[in-house]
Amino acid sequence: MLTPAHLTLTQWLSPAFPTGAFAYSHGLEAEIAGGVVQDAKSLEVWLGNILRFGAGWQDAVLLSRALEGDCDALDDLARALQPSAERLQESAEQGAAFARTVAGITGCALPPRLLPVAVGEAAAPLGLPARDVIALYLQGFAGNLVTIAIRHVPLGQSEGQTVLARLLPLIDDLARRAATATLDDLGTCALAGDLAALRHEVQEVRIFRT
Repeated sequence: MLTPAHLTLTQWLSPAFPTGAFAYSHGLEAEIAGGVVQDAKSLEVWLGNILRFGAGWQDAVLLSRALEGDCDALDDLARALQPSAERLQESAEQGAAFARTVAGITGCALPPRLLPVAVGEAAAPLGLPARDVIALYLQGFAGNLVTIAIRHVPLGQSEGQTVLARLLPLIDDLARRAATATLDDLGTCALAGDLAALRHEVQEVRIFRT
């Protein structure tokens, strides 16, 4: 059942919420420049791997645990897990902007955290099922990267949205599993994506911050 809490979270995770997500490509800009992502099919493969084996799963578990508390320790862990300076910057700057804006709306003080921890800390009082929070978070993450690909591969709007629609079952499955995951389930194996983020740091012509 859709509740006011769901609507609140949807607002927080919408592209219009001022976290500056549009400025970060998560290394996708480097993958497009290198020809790794060049059409809808390659975008779906790349983004699916990021969700399964990279920051998608890692953020989902961190968010799940942040809904339960101990966010100071989780934020320290989240920072230690970032594979590059740009990826740390991406999560830290978006998380700080998210916490600042939510605090301005709700009047509740929220410290700057990395993005998944910031979302978990802010969303905990909403009382929503963890699976719902995680699924909406991952959909927002994937949707932002699809929008970047639509503009810069380039892809048509229909192609890009079809990619996102095809990834929704994966997002739902990841959210279901992450909702009951523990910190022992943390781990990534997305070396190509991590290397793309490192290449982006020294890329001469850049549109995005990451």
